[in-house]
Amino acid sequence: MLKYTQEHEWLKVEGDTAIIGITQHAATQLGDLVFVELPKVGAKLKKGAAAAVVESVKTASDVFAPLDGEVVEINQPVVDDPTVISADPQGGGWLYKLRLSSKADLDGLLDEAAYAKLTA
Repeated sequence: MLKYTQEHEWLKVEGDTAIIGITQHAATQLGDLVFVELPKVGAKLKKGAAAAVVESVKTASDVFAPLDGEVVEINQPVVDDPTVISADPQGGGWLYKLRLSSKADLDGLLDEAAYAKLTA
């Protein structure tokens, strides 16, 4: 199941865990990324709180936690080479995995059609 936030994050939900990254739209707006800071494994995140930072030659941008949960894995290759995010933001450019506190909270996120309208 794929969900989106109005802040341009995507979530791919697998069981009680979500893989989280920035959307193609966000990656395009940011341009070439030069720096990524991810949350620590074990960090407890609250919905709406800054979870990561992506920095391009143009600007730095916070990536917000889409839901409450605990970080269970980070994608170290994007820290080592931020261009992976620009090249494949919704694939190999994922940022971190979050064990969700409550899957019921997914209902408040956008589906693909609603996100497409937001970015049209």
